Amino acid sequence: MQNSLLPDAQATRQCGFDLGLLARAGDLITLSGPLGAGKTTFAQGLARALGISEAISSPTFVLMNEYRGAIPLLHLDAYRLEGLDYGALRDAGWEEFVNRGDAVRLVEWPEMVAMWLPAPRFRVTLEIEGEVRRVTVTGE
Repeated sequence: MQNSLLPDAQATRQCGFDLGLLARAGDLITLSGPLGAGKTTFAQGLARALGISEAISSPTFVLMNEYRGAIPLLHLDAYRLEGLDYGALRDAGWEEFVNRGDAVRLVEWPEMVAMWLPAPRFRVTLEIEGEVRRVTVTGE
């Protein structure tokens, strides 16, 4: 488990990068934290470690972004999925996301789909503490 302060965006990206170096195809990573905590910034670092050079943006309005790299990254924002039943999730592409063994799967707002989410390899929580962020990473 890692628990540390992230004083700026670069430290948040580096933390994502460091976790990305440990990630393998098929891994599920959950990413929790309030709005503005740095989830997309963390995802940018993780993607860079996976060999992804394109710009990483929040998938809030498109639900999921797929990025190609040495290991593909599926970046899902579950914020708008709260309260959906399994049929609605399936129609939104949930099973494809969950079953992709060739990619690292990153879920923002995992608490919105917790009852349908398999156990992640890593759980990342970002918190805002004044002007800095705190990250807690649990898993292998």
